[in-house]
Formats: sequence, structure tokens, C-alpha cells
Amino acid sequence: MSRTIPSIPRSLSCPLAGARALPLVFALAVLSLGMAGCGGSDKATGGPGGASGQGGDRPTPVTTVRLQTETFADSLSAIGTVKARESVTVTAKVSEIVQKVHFDSGQQVRAGDPLITLSDRQQQASLAEAQAAADEAERLYRRQNELAQQQLIARAQLDNQRAARDAAQARVAQIRAQLADRVIRAPFSGVLGLRQVSPGALVTPGVAIATLDDLSRVYVDFPLPEAQLSRVHTGRRISGRATAYADRVFDGAVSTIDARLDPATRAVQVRADFANDERLLRPGMLVTVQVPGIERQVLLLPEIAMTQVGRDSFVYRVKPDDSVEQVKVVAGARRGGEVEIAEGLVAGDRIVVEGTGKLRPGGRISEGGATAKDAPSPAQSAVPAKG
Repeated sequence: MSRTIPSIPRSLSCPLAGARALPLVFALAVLSLGMAGCGGSDKATGGPGGASGQGGDRPTPVTTVRLQTETFADSLSAIGTVKARESVTVTAKVSEIVQKVHFDSGQQVRAGDPLITLSDRQQQASLAEAQAAADEAERLYRRQNELAQQQLIARAQLDNQRAARDAAQARVAQIRAQLADRVIRAPFSGVLGLRQVSPGALVTPGVAIATLDDLSRVYVDFPLPEAQLSRVHTGRRISGRATAYADRVFDGAVSTIDARLDPATRAVQVRADFANDERLLRPGMLVTVQVPGIERQVLLLPEIAMTQVGRDSFVYRVKPDDSVEQVKVVAGARRGGEVEIAEGLVAGDRIVVEGTGKLRPGGRISEGGATAKDAPSPAQSAVPAKG
């Protein structure tokens, strides 16, 4: 009985051919599995048709503020110059040698205190001569007055002697005045500047001996534009700062407004009176004067919340569902990093302050952008606790 032996395919019967076909089959299987994995990953990560395709954007962490009306008064700045309430350069009225100096540089003096004594020997001699002549004229007048009462001399002779006596007394007064000019005194109380003379020096009229300033109160003169003239009036309180004392604020009040405006600058000179008990403000110093405006109720917003696009300003306003919308606003006056919102917003609006760079209209936000960095990452929160 014969048995038929099935034929073996050539590809299987040849060991070499089978070895070449296996890598191809394996590559096709790996490629198929990879495509299946990509499709599953697309659905898992919220790609087209994925589970999170309807709002996969995470909320942007930001910081917000709710607008409220605040009291605001915009101020006007001007640069003023300090002037002493009373100021003079002490000089001599006559040409003479300095005999004695009674003060030191920077000394505080009172009105009438002697500052310089000039040589007066010549005037003293003239005074003695004039005084003797005046005494003699007085004796002659008294003697002739007695004779006139006895009608022994004419009345006209008595009148001539009276005139001579008065002239002699006037001469004495004149020399005494010249002697007084030899002692130079402080015309008012104040602080002396640097001493410019020494004993033995020759001084002449016009030569500076020292400066004298009354610094108990000082003036600050500053220009004010014509358009701002309605802001100031006599008695209005103002403040000032000096570069030398940046941490100090000096309080003053408007004392005088000039009657004329400068036709070239259209500005008026305003004089303010400042108390200076500590003698910190000195003549010639520059002071930045702040003239406050009229107080009003406004909406104030931090400047960093505004986004500038061309000439327009925008802010992000938060809706009740924590999404944002871009709102055009009109800015007003500014003060210390804050800006007045003149139009576009109302009290109670919730505005994004920090984090606006990543926002787009319609995007969602979460409060507390500054603390979001400290929150644990998703990978860290997925780690199970040990135990």
C-alpha cells in the first residue's frame, strides 16, 4: 500500500529562507503595536476625541484686586529756592581800622549785639572838644539870661547866645553819632556766616564783614504755571523736600502770590513760609514743593495691572466664572505706583494685577500666583504614602 507524502513548501523546507522572513514579520508586529499605543495615548492626553478635549487649558495663577473708591488728591510739583526771612551782608559805613572783633563764624547773635569795633581815637578827641564848647555856650546862655531878666542886655543878644548854645550841643550829638558808627551791631537776631575781617584790617563802605540770616523761619519762592493758579491761595498748606534731607518732609503755607506773571514763561512767583526751628533749611537750597489738589473719590489701580497697546490701555477683568475679559480703560492721574481709572471700570470689579502676561480673553484664572510655585507637582502628589 502506497502512502502519499505531502509536499513541503519551499519557504519552509529551506532553513535559510525562513530565517530571512522572521525579522520582517517581527518588525510589522512592533509597528502595529506602536500605532495602537499612539492612538490610546492621544485619547488619554486629551487630543482629538480625547477625554479632556473640552477645556484642557489649566487655570493661570494670578493675583487680583477688587476696586474700591478711595480719597485722592493729585499734587503739583515745583522747584523752589530757600530764602532767609531776614538776610543782610554786614558792612561798615566808614573807612577805618578794625580795633576788635566780637564774634566767631556761625555764631548766633541777638539784635543789637556788637560785631566789630573800629578805631575811634580821633572821634573821641573831637567829642571832648565839642563837649567843652557846648558847656561854655551853656554857661554864657545862663549868665545872659539872668542879665536879660534884669533888662541889662538886649533881648536879641540873648537869642544869639541861645542859638550858639544849641549849635554846640548839635555838634556834640553829631560826634556821638560818628562814634556809634564805629561800633557795628547786629540789626536783628540770627546766625552769622563766615567772618571776613580780622583786627587791624582796614574796612571801607561796601566791604563784607559777615552775613547775617534769620533762619527761625524761611521763605521758599517757586514758579507756578498760569493754568494752575487756581490751586493756590494765601494760607494754603503745602509740603517740601530737600535733597540734603530726603527722608524729611517740611510743612509750610503759601504766604504771598506775586501780583504779576512773567510774560515770557506765563508763570507767577509764589512765596511759601516754612518753619525752620532746627535750622535745616538754608538760603540757596533747592526744595521740591508739592501743592496738593482738591480731594475727590476715585478708583485707584496698581499701574502694573494695565496693558498698553498703542495709545490704548487695557486691563483684565474677572468674570463670576473665573474667566477673564479684556476691558479698555481711560487712565487719569498717577500717584506712588497707582493710577486713577477715569472710565471703563466701576467699584467692585475684580481686576488681575499680576500674571497678565500669560492671559488671553476668555482664559480661566486661579487666585494666588505667588504661592503656586510652592504647591506640589502632579507627579509628587501621585506618589503613595509609605506604610
